[in-house]
Amino acid sequence: MPLLDLPQIGCETEFISGDNMQQSGKKIITVGVTGASGAVLAQKMLDLLDADARVERIHLVVTETGMRLFAEELKIAGGGPDQLVQRVLGRVSRKIEFISNRDVGASIASGSYAVDAMAVIPCTVGALAKIATGTCDDLLARSADVMLKEGRKLLLCVRDTPLSRIHLENMLSAQQAGAVIMPAIPSFYHQPKTIDDLVTQYVCRVLAQMDLAQAAMFRWTGSAAAKEAKA
Repeated sequence: MPLLDLPQIGCETEFISGDNMQQSGKKIITVGVTGASGAVLAQKMLDLLDADARVERIHLVVTETGMRLFAEELKIAGGGPDQLVQRVLGRVSRKIEFISNRDVGASIASGSYAVDAMAVIPCTVGALAKIATGTCDDLLARSADVMLKEGRKLLLCVRDTPLSRIHLENMLSAQQAGAVIMPAIPSFYHQPKTIDDLVTQYVCRVLAQMDLAQAAMFRWTGSAAAKEAKA
């Protein structure tokens, strides 16, 4: 039988053989960024993940509106996508790989590529809707869909208010499919003094869901009044 003479097709990503997750014992994390307000949340997460010795690699996917978010809220304008990570962190990172949201053939689009956890931070209600309904028309939505179908940790840091019934039903659908819904809501029991205190505590709570507990996270041990009463 004659063989088909098919042209060679290039791909933005490399073929990875073997078990990509088990060679070092360290975690592989995907971070998705969409256009909901809260670029500082994504910035803080990338900073903490990059500094965490338990993390081997971070795949970063940013939607078109996410890129606009970085420009408007972090004043990151100009330069190509290859410079994005350095501009966001203020330093070069050897862990973080930026992948185009158009590259639906990227490694993280396949369940055969092992990713420990994924966070969409911040997550628009539009991205939530795509994930809740299984609409895989870009890399962020597809990689989130892979996390659900493979039974892996997916955290959706939804950032919008007020929420309509549609938003709430989409959250319920995503949660029933296996996602963890973590609205970007700050806490105040740790007596925050700065915006960074608020951001750090929230992001640390998200990372704790990935089994990446941070020393910077405040842990409630009970009120002083309750402790005094027991004494």
